[in-house]
Amino acid sequence: MIKERYELLKPALNEKTQRLLLGAEAKLLGWGGISEVHRKTKVSASTIAKGVAELESGVIDTTTQRRKGGGRKRIRDINPEIIVALERLIEPHTIGDPESPLCWTTKSTRRLASELQEQGFKISHSRVADLLKSLNYSLQGNRKMIDGGKHPDRNAQFEYLNATIIDFQALNQPVISVDTKKKELVGDFKNNGKEYRPKGMPELVRVHDFEDKELGKANPYGVYDITKNTGWMNIGVDHDTAAFAVESIRQWWQRMGKDSYPNAERLMIVADGGGSNGSRVKLWKVELQKLANETGLDITVGHLPPGTSKWNKIEHKLFSFISQNWRGKPLVSLAVIVSLIAATTTRSGLKVECDIDHNIYPTGLKISEKEMKQLNIKRADFHGEWNYTIGPQSS
Repeated sequence: MIKERYELLKPALNEKTQRLLLGAEAKLLGWGGISEVHRKTKVSASTIAKGVAELESGVIDTTTQRRKGGGRKRIRDINPEIIVALERLIEPHTIGDPESPLCWTTKSTRRLASELQEQGFKISHSRVADLLKSLNYSLQGNRKMIDGGKHPDRNAQFEYLNATIIDFQALNQPVISVDTKKKELVGDFKNNGKEYRPKGMPELVRVHDFEDKELGKANPYGVYDITKNTGWMNIGVDHDTAAFAVESIRQWWQRMGKDSYPNAERLMIVADGGGSNGSRVKLWKVELQKLANETGLDITVGHLPPGTSKWNKIEHKLFSFISQNWRGKPLVSLAVIVSLIAATTTRSGLKVECDIDHNIYPTGLKISEKEMKQLNIKRADFHGEWNYTIGPQSS
């Protein structure tokens, strides 16, 4: 009925009233309403969330949609419907940023312009590029990002994740992106990149990168708070296991999360499909059950589809800046690693905390089917192997 009502009233509505109508539909549905309306109408989830926010504010502006002004009119002012049409074209083909909700598009501006022209809009590919920029999209060069085959539901999974994230953010519930950063040799080894030093006086490092058995390796596991733009890095000295991954999330919650979200009832984790936090790793789910029991939180997990690990938000919002901050600096000790990570900042206000994890995490642990059946896990209707919620077990 949502789709039918929207299609019936749409010709009589402008951009603002369309947004308010969809926001009202989402509010009436309650939890998950934004994603449900998004799936039914194909309207951007961020647009629906904006409508919900306007309704909840109690102040609805009934004046003209846009402020009148002199000078040459922008195309989006002359024909606001073109924004809606453009978003419909690009949203099913976008990936990456759950807040924008997405920051890359896999369609060229010429192709987008051609499709808009077929819908009756008079626009060039260069004007499409301007509109994309105004919508916070950016032109991206080639990068090695695909580490597996393309799953037929890849884009649908990204859409599902984006809509779920927006639902959590609308209710001020925490959403984190997690992953293990590349292991680093500890010692006076070469670190890629350059830094300013007196001319002709480079810092001397070892010729060969053979592990120093006394210093060992550092296993950095990161937690990035998508909403607050803050990060936590847990520097392990043992194996990168599922127990280590969940312990890193536990440390984030105890040191940062619970203070940032004092009224939290749910936690959403966006994770890769493989590695220590992989969708098939039994120990990952068992350890998350322990965390849910300890915190009382319903923990919702959304795994990125196969072949998209480099699109995890933590990669380009946290890890990339850490690598830039310590470029050209030998990681001579764990203390230096912690110091360099904690000093990482960005113009957008990123703040990072960091500590060393001296715990031992044995490998090869076996999880029985009996233990798996005892989990309080609810799988989503859409790809339940990727999307599931683990709630606290009743005592």
